Amino acid sequence: MKRLVLFTLLTMLMSLSAFSHDIEVKNADGVTIYYNYITDGTELEVTYQGSDYYSYSNEYQGNVVIPEEVTYLNRTHKVTSIGALAFCECSRLTSVTIPNSVTSIGYRTFYQCSGLTSVTIGDSVTSIGGGFEYCSGLTSVTIPNSVTSIGRYAFNECKSLTSISVESGNKKYDSRNNCNAIIETASNTLIAGCKNTTIPNSVTSIGGSAFYQCSSLSSITIPNSVTSIGEWAFFGCSGLTSVTIPNSVTSIGYSAFYGCSGLTSIEIPNSVTSIGGEAFSCCSGLTSVTIPNSVTSIGYRTFCQCSGLTSIEIPNSVTSIGGSAFYLCSGLTSVTIGSGVVSIGYSAFDGADISTVISLIENPFKIEGNTYAEYRNFSQNTFNNATLYVPKGTIEKYKATRGWKDFAKIEEIDVNNIGIIIPEEEHSSSMYQLNGIKVNEGNLGKGIYIQNGKKMLVK
Repeated sequence: MKRLVLFTLLTMLMSLSAFSHDIEVKNADGVTIYYNYITDGTELEVTYQGSDYYSYSNEYQGNVVIPEEVTYLNRTHKVTSIGALAFCECSRLTSVTIPNSVTSIGYRTFYQCSGLTSVTIGDSVTSIGGGFEYCSGLTSVTIPNSVTSIGRYAFNECKSLTSISVESGNKKYDSRNNCNAIIETASNTLIAGCKNTTIPNSVTSIGGSAFYQCSSLSSITIPNSVTSIGEWAFFGCSGLTSVTIPNSVTSIGYSAFYGCSGLTSIEIPNSVTSIGGEAFSCCSGLTSVTIPNSVTSIGYRTFCQCSGLTSIEIPNSVTSIGGSAFYLCSGLTSVTIGSGVVSIGYSAFDGADISTVISLIENPFKIEGNTYAEYRNFSQNTFNNATLYVPKGTIEKYKATRGWKDFAKIEEIDVNNIGIIIPEEEHSSSMYQLNGIKVNEGNLGKGIYIQNGKKMLVK
C-alpha cells in the first residue's frame, strides 16, 4: 500500500513538472494556447507549454490569434498579458494577433521566432519588454499609441525589419518624419532603428543598442543635432560600410561600433572628448582611424582586433591608453605615441609585430616589457625587432626605464612635425621633397619627405 501511494505521489509530481502552465485551451480555429492564472486567478497570462520554455519545441506554430477572454470550467477569464519567453524559439510561428485586452508583453516573449513575419499589437498594450529579439523574418512593426514602455533590446537582430512606426497620439514615443525608427519624444533619443532608418535632424542622441545587431544596415547619416552615441548603439552592424560622425558628437559609448567589420575608415571629429571601451573592437575591415586632439583617453580594448589597421597616431592630448587598446591589431606596422601619455595599460599593443614605434614622451614612465608575457605592452617580436624612436636627449632615460629598455634598437631623432616613419620599400608614390617637387616612383631614397601634408621620415 505504501509503495502504491509513493508511486501515485511521484506520478503527480512528474505531471506537475511537465505541465506547470495552469490551463490549456483550444481556440475555435483549433490552436491550443497555454495560460497561467494571475491577479488572484481572475485574469490569464499567455505562457509556454510545460515547466520551462524549452520543455517543448514549437508548441506554437502558424497563425496564432490570442483571444480577449477564455472560458474554462464554466468561468470566464480576461487575457491581460503575454508572459516572458511565452513564444520563445517557436521558429514555425508565422503571425500573432494580440488582442486589445492585453496590456503587457514580457521579456523575450518572441525571442528567436525566426519565422515570424507579422505581429498585430492591440491598442491597450502599455509595456513591450525585450520581446522581439532575433525575429529575423519580421519586416514591419507598428507601436500603438497606448505604449509607454519599450525594452532596450525589443527589436535587436530583426535584420529583415524595414518599417518601424509609432501611431500618432502616443505620448511617449514617435516616428517623426516617417523615419522608420522609434524616438523617445521628451529626450529626442532614437531608441530603435532598422536598415531603412533616416535619423531626423531633431534627434540629439542615439540610444544604447538602438541598432544592435542590425546586420542589414549598410550606411547611416548621423545629423549635426546628435551629441552622443550610446553604448552598443551599432554593435554587430557587420554590413555597415559607411558612417560619418558629425562635429556635434562629444561622446562615443562603450562598444558603440563593436564588430562593424564592414567599416574601412573612421574619422573621429574634434568635438569628441570621450571614447568608451571596445568602441571599435573587432572592426576588422578598418584600415584608417583619425583620433583628434580633443580626445584625452583611449579606453579598454577600444581598437582591439582591428586587424586591418596599419598605422596609428595617438595625439598629444591623450594621457592614458587603456589595457588591450590595440591588442591583436595584427596589421600594425607603425605607432606614434603622443607626448601627453602618462600610462599605458597591459597588452595595449601586444599581438602585433610592429616595426616602428615613435614615442614623443620626454620623461618615460614604466611599462610592461618582455618579463611577463601576459602583461607586456608590446609583442616580443616588437621589442626584439622594432626600432624605437625617442626625442633627442632622452635615449639614456629610455634605456634605464622598465619596459622601454627591452627594445633592442633605440634611436634618437628630432620628431617635431614628423609623422610616421616608414621603411624605404613601403613608401608611397605620392610623396614630395621638402621643396614641393613630387618624387617619381623608384627615385625615393632615405630622408624626410612630405606626404598628405605631413613630414615623413623614410629610413
